[in-house]
Formats: sequence, C-alpha cells, structure tokens
Amino acid sequence: MDITLYYQEKGKKEPFILLHGNGQNGSYFKNQIDYFSNRYRVIALDTRGHGKSPRGTKPFTIEQFSCDLYDFMEELKFSQAVILGFSDGANIAMKFAMKYPSKVKALILNGGNLNPKGVKITTQLPIEIGFKIARRLALKSPDAKKNAEMLGLMVNDPNIERNELSKITAPTLVICGRKDMIRESHTKEIAKNIPNAQLSIIKGNHFIANKRYAAFNKAVEEFLQTI
Repeated sequence: MDITLYYQEKGKKEPFILLHGNGQNGSYFKNQIDYFSNRYRVIALDTRGHGKSPRGTKPFTIEQFSCDLYDFMEELKFSQAVILGFSDGANIAMKFAMKYPSKVKALILNGGNLNPKGVKITTQLPIEIGFKIARRLALKSPDAKKNAEMLGLMVNDPNIERNELSKITAPTLVICGRKDMIRESHTKEIAKNIPNAQLSIIKGNHFIANKRYAAFNKAVEEFLQTI
C-alpha cells in the first residue's frame, strides 16, 4: 500500500472493522466502538484521504478503497473480520465482500447503494450540482479539488450490478433508516439479491448509527448473535 491508514481501536477479541461514510472519519462510530468492544476488537478506519489517513497517489474510488481494506487486513494479519460499512463505507464493504468473500465473517450494510440512482433525487441533485462547480474550480483551488474528489465518489461511484451481489457469501444484515436518503426500494433490492440477507428498517434517517445508536446497536447485536 502506498499509504498507512489511520485507525482507532478498542477491545482484544476477533476483528470488527467499521467503515465510515463520505467526508467523515472513524469517529462517526463512537457509539459502536465502545458498545461492541467487549465482544470484538473494534477497529474504526479512516478511509484514504479522509480524517487522518493520507490521500496518497492512487485513484480516489470505491474500488481502490476496497483494495486498501484488503492491504490493511493483510498488514494486521487478519484472515477474516466482521465488517460494518455506512453509506460509502457500505459500498466499500460490498465491493470487498464480492472480491474477497473468504475475508468476511459477517457483513453489515448501512445505507449503501449500488449506483447513484439509488439516492433520492432531493439529495442527489445538489450533490451533482456541487460536483460540477467544484470540478470547474479544481484547477485553481486545492480545496475545490478535494471537494470535487469527495463529491465525485457520490456522482461516479459505486457501479455495482445487482447480479454481482450473489458473490457475497457471508451472513449479511442490510439496515437503514425509515427516512433514509437511499430509496427504500433500492435498499430492499440490495437485501433481495444478497443470498439469505436479513433486512432491518428502523426509525430514523441516513445517520441511524450515530443518531439512533441504541436501536441500531441492538439490531446489529441481534444479527451477530445468529452467526
């Protein structure tokens, strides 16, 4: 790997890796790090170019982030891990689980999407407008360039076909908020196409792991008790 990813960790048992969303860092999962640390070695990563992890020179894509996760697990000598991804983190987790199924003991996908069409238009349209503006300013402003890369993840990524989801072999929980920014029909389609996946829709919006953490943690814990 061309960079070293920053991470927070707590606990000493089997690895449980947390992948945050676009423009965030591992601290988004503060209410999961403590909660699950009695049963797992909880590791909250900062994705490439997010938080305290450097950008490096490789492509700034969901695909690359999934490769980074593989390299990270190899460096720490993790043969397998439970992986929980939120938003773009869920998209990274899907890509990873399809490419390296033996590395995933269980998968929790929170607010992920297969493509930009899975996002409600009221959320996606401002993102696309912001991306076009930032891209025009990118040559003159480092901040605009960084913003364009971040927004580009939500405009150009991910690109996952429904039939690819059958490659995911780990026990999977697909979870979202009732008022999520991802279309509910899209979330249900993801769950439908992952073999034997469980679906949980709870009260709240896109940020249930942070804002509705008690209900979220309970749903995740109940799922993990079944594997």
